Amino acid sequence: MSVNAVSSNYSGLESFFESQTKTQNEVQKEDALGRDAFLTMLVAQLKHQDPLNPMEGTDFTAQLAQFSSLEQMFETNDKLEAIRASLDAGKEDNYLDYIGKQILSEGNTLALKDGVSSDGFFTIEKPAEVIIFIYDSSGSEIKRLYVGQNDAGTHEIEWDGSDNRGYGVQDGTYYFKIMAADSLGRDVQAKATATGKVDGVTYQQGAPYLMVENMLIDPLSVVKVWQSEEDIS
Repeated sequence: MSVNAVSSNYSGLESFFESQTKTQNEVQKEDALGRDAFLTMLVAQLKHQDPLNPMEGTDFTAQLAQFSSLEQMFETNDKLEAIRASLDAGKEDNYLDYIGKQILSEGNTLALKDGVSSDGFFTIEKPAEVIIFIYDSSGSEIKRLYVGQNDAGTHEIEWDGSDNRGYGVQDGTYYFKIMAADSLGRDVQAKATATGKVDGVTYQQGAPYLMVENMLIDPLSVVKVWQSEEDIS
């Protein structure tokens, strides 16, 4: 089963919410009065008007209509805020649905645990000579894999967890870069993806991430979700 983005079902409504919020903000900038201040001023105006020259009925009606419009705007915003909160709660439920499932995400991350690397893949559009560079979190090159000639399609990255000297590296998160060239030495576009089992969901600076072994995956980068056969049996 493929998914585009966890929150794609809500994009239309969120856009509507943002447009309504922008409209309200513009109205408030044009009229700095809030509903309480507006009502207070209106009551004061009625108290201090000249009995011999009372406020024109049309002016009074117009001000009441303006207050009514402002009140409706606030009520609409409150309702939209409630809808948005409900949608956000629904999104969190969707994130939790990933737990225990295998995902394929766009990204160049590899997690090394107990000396075993998580699965990484690259896709090339046409035959090319491929070299894979693996870096640690500081950006230092750890391993250079000379993959050789590959046909067009998706290929798995086979890394044994060792560095360029042949020594095993520490468990952790690593990053890879694909360099691909055709027979004429021209660059060939390579798309990087990674896969693994979701162990949980965490939040960093308010943003949700899927916990895949030692990696944190942005849910929006997920392109495929499936239940592993070993979990079904």
